[in-house]
Amino acid sequence: MHPLKFKPILKERLWGGTKLKEVFGKPIESDITGESWELSTVPGDISVVANGSLEGKSLQELIDSNGEELLGKSVVERFGKEFPILIKFIDAKQDLSIQLHPNDALAKERHNSFGKTEMWYIMDADPKAELIVGFNKDVTKEEYAESVANDMLLDLLNYEQVKEGDTFFINTGKIHAIGAGVMLAEIQQTSDVTYRVFDFNRKDKDGNLRELHTDLALDAVDYEKKDDFKVSYSQEKNEVNTMVDCPYFKTNFIELTENLELDTVNRDSFTIFMCVGGKAKISTAEGEVAIKSGETALLPASTQKISLQSTGAKLLEVTI
Repeated sequence: MHPLKFKPILKERLWGGTKLKEVFGKPIESDITGESWELSTVPGDISVVANGSLEGKSLQELIDSNGEELLGKSVVERFGKEFPILIKFIDAKQDLSIQLHPNDALAKERHNSFGKTEMWYIMDADPKAELIVGFNKDVTKEEYAESVANDMLLDLLNYEQVKEGDTFFINTGKIHAIGAGVMLAEIQQTSDVTYRVFDFNRKDKDGNLRELHTDLALDAVDYEKKDDFKVSYSQEKNEVNTMVDCPYFKTNFIELTENLELDTVNRDSFTIFMCVGGKAKISTAEGEVAIKSGETALLPASTQKISLQSTGAKLLEVTI
């Protein structure tokens, strides 16, 4: 199976903008496009191959017919015929709603879904752009509920100014929001379960307030102040630099000033490359694919050797 690129699945969002087109050349026509789903098997939003002999096939079709070759035996044993992560690029022209995600147990019980652990790599940020990540002090469930009821939640939250290259790990239960002027790459468990708890009292195009999930969130929130979200990672050029290694995904940072060969013969997992800067050519024994900033490639678990060819690309390498 050759290296695969997929057609982006573009999502209009109340808070979205036009950078996905202006910066990455995504085929959008709307002025409020907030997300480009790069790899997805979420029902109703299943990625379709855009290159090579498998063009037109869906990611789900490939998993159904060639599960172990594509995903890896251990991944199939753990997740079955579901692609276990969802890959996105996000453009926040306005602040996103303040939200959190339940853990696996709660999501399974309530929604028959996985929970949603995720990470963000900041690709671009306007001056003084920021994220909300966690609380600025330990709070009780009662304090939190009172602040939500009285529109005072913002006073309890932790704000982080960001710049290109900053990376954040958002575990389940952590309250968070992407701020206006931030464009980022997101890697997350396959789940679309989000508890929205505050939306700045905004109205959608029909004049309606968006649904909040304040009651559901009460038992899902992590109320402790924890400084465990900012990812510190080395940035040695032409090396594989570990960023995040969690039960749901592993992400490495690779900055290329010359070609790099990767031996993956013992890797029992697919490999994803998200290009977060520059451009690169990815070659295997089965074929090659070119990606540029804002594009993604999926390589099957059967791949034994990967050649990365570039003199200026920044890549996120994602496996299970």
